[in-house]
Amino acid sequence: MHGSPIDDFLNRLHVLQAELEAEIDRLLREKRQLFRYTLERGRVRFEKGMRVLHRHQREGLWAYLRTARLGHLLTAPVIYSLLIPFVALDIMVTLYQHICFRVYGIPRVLRSDYFVIDRHHLAYLNAIEKFNCVYCGYASGLIEYVREISARTEKYWCPIKHARRTPDPHRLVERFVDFGDADAYKARLRDLQKEIDAMEEINSHFPQDGPDG
Repeated sequence: MHGSPIDDFLNRLHVLQAELEAEIDRLLREKRQLFRYTLERGRVRFEKGMRVLHRHQREGLWAYLRTARLGHLLTAPVIYSLLIPFVALDIMVTLYQHICFRVYGIPRVLRSDYFVIDRHHLAYLNAIEKFNCVYCGYASGLIEYVREISARTEKYWCPIKHARRTPDPHRLVERFVDFGDADAYKARLRDLQKEIDAMEEINSHFPQDGPDG
């Protein structure tokens, strides 16, 4: 039995996505050679000469603050204040999945896959820039992490597409039943819940960085 045209298109899209990820991985390896750094068990290691060059390119703190836009300085407390709810969200969502996902039989989301904090290794950044980069890396990784947990939860409890498509729906929406199709919902709900056992395969297309030779 043949799938729908949309199913065929999605299958081709998944193949193209895998090819794209492989090409991005190849380009990243070329960039590592160009900028003379390696990844060893996830840790960035620059060649000694590059670190010296980067230090010469670093802007001092006083010069950085003296030339900063007034609006940036005045809004800094607002940006940094979000760290409190971010940390609270991180703790609560992590507790949620460790408790509830075990009960539901949903594979837990590996937190470390979504948090990449590495830009502070760049010697051409001053202390403020490094802190900002750590903060942004944490916040962006947290949103991705929470979104994946939310997506798996939605697939288990309410796998129904919305009547109006959002700008950037998560990938699991593809498998949801159509809005208004009561028969499909009743018939497929249990099967869709069982599919969650394969959710660990979702991240399989992301290249895992190992030691560079």
